[in-house]
Amino acid sequence: MRHRVATSKLGRKTAHRIMMFRNMVTSFLDKERIRTTLPRAKALRPIAERMITLGKRETLHARRRALAFIKDPNVVSKLFATLAPRFADRNGGYTRIVRLGWRDGDGAQMAILELLGSEYKGEKAGETKGEKKAKKKAGKGEAAAAPTKEAGEKTKGKREKDKSRKESAGA
Repeated sequence: MRHRVATSKLGRKTAHRIMMFRNMVTSFLDKERIRTTLPRAKALRPIAERMITLGKRETLHARRRALAFIKDPNVVSKLFATLAPRFADRNGGYTRIVRLGWRDGDGAQMAILELLGSEYKGEKAGETKGEKKAKKKAGKGEAAAAPTKEAGEKTKGKREKDKSRKESAGA
């Protein structure tokens, strides 16, 4: 039975667990989306929501409390400047947990913890990373593209390059 058990230990000592949460909250508020295991996401959610509620207070004391937990001052500025006003009319429930399935290596259940109303634009359905890179290269223009070699052409070997360097240096 789990009567009166406050938090999940996540297999870590107290100091390690607190530092892990500090790192994860800092990354989460910076990126507005984080991929982690489901138990970590469930444990991180109330901490992240508490930080956003702290940001909504807009007092010096609240800012100092946020700086005591969040490791990056730029993230604290983002919290008070952009995230808190976004959730000004909402009383809690700023995050969502999306279950992803099981990790291949150890079978841990994975999840995405994200802020509601996040402007994150993920990959489109059916689009792979290779296709994404090809689109990005095509978008840069043909002037920036590197010249391609014909199928019959060979690239210079190391010896040929050394010979051409010696000839150009001696001439």
